[in-house]
Amino acid sequence: MALFGLAGLFIASRAADATFIWTGLAFTLISVFWIYNLIRISFDEAEGKRVRAREQVVPYTLLAIAFCSVLFHVLSPWWWAPIASNWHYIDNTINLTFWLTGIVFAAVLAFMAYCVFRFRHREGNRAEYEPESTRLEAILAIGTSFGIAAMLAPGLVVWNQYITVPDNTVEVEAVGQQWSWNFRLAGQDGRLGTSDVRNVRPNGNPLGLNPDDSHGQDDIVVEAEDLHLPVGKPVRLLLRSIDVLHSFYVPEFRVKMDMIPGMVTQLWFTPTRTGRFQILCAELCGVGHSIMRGWVVIDDEQAYQAWLGAQQTFASRASPALASSEGDSAGRPGRQDGGRAHAPH
Repeated sequence: MALFGLAGLFIASRAADATFIWTGLAFTLISVFWIYNLIRISFDEAEGKRVRAREQVVPYTLLAIAFCSVLFHVLSPWWWAPIASNWHYIDNTINLTFWLTGIVFAAVLAFMAYCVFRFRHREGNRAEYEPESTRLEAILAIGTSFGIAAMLAPGLVVWNQYITVPDNTVEVEAVGQQWSWNFRLAGQDGRLGTSDVRNVRPNGNPLGLNPDDSHGQDDIVVEAEDLHLPVGKPVRLLLRSIDVLHSFYVPEFRVKMDMIPGMVTQLWFTPTRTGRFQILCAELCGVGHSIMRGWVVIDDEQAYQAWLGAQQTFASRASPALASSEGDSAGRPGRQDGGRAHAPH
């Protein structure tokens, strides 16, 4: 019956119309009630009520649940998306956790099935009372400790890699606010200017850049549009929030990090294939949380440089006249490209 219920979930998940969805859910509901009835029968027997021998199926039901759960995990349609970054280590760590917890889950259900069958009610039998067992407690404590260590150790190694940023990264800032994503890239000087939430202005300065910082004048500001990144180059992502808690998450990259007002968090990854991937907010941030989505586009070098050259700098967005006067003060004519950005050296 467990297999019957999981088959119903599988049908519902792959359904193309409402008929198959409700059919699959009906299969699952029937299996739940059937299993509940089997459990009820087992309690009736434990209480000494007359139950026919053929209804002693609880041990087999427990074994079926264990087997079908493992089978469903292997054949599950709800699996993670294909990876598009260097973080296959995270997938490996999750797989290890699944294996360890799956083995324990199956072992516990098998032990329960054995106990229900071996120690079922029979006339004349008396239970042996043993409230303590030092040997059993030691085995469980040691075994649990080894299991937890086996799950935590790989995670600690991967976490160290996750927060250790390599050299020669492309530095990008992502800013979350209710309910959109904004981005900033370094300009020709290769440095991001400073920012302060008190400088945020809806028109001209949505990221709160410091207008007096010369390093920020050529920064490239991408407001509520797709973020483009080059394939095969490590990216260091600086994360800020200018209002409430948010969380930057791209499932295909296996990267997620909280964005906390007043703090700058970071993560890094290396895109491994071109494509367009959705950015999600993984932290409940208000009534518009579900629509806080964006896109990151991974380009080859030529397409990335073309996109970069079409973007505007902070100076040109905040004050086109200021950008022109800066060109005059440097002994050369003002920029004739409308303040378009160029790739940093």
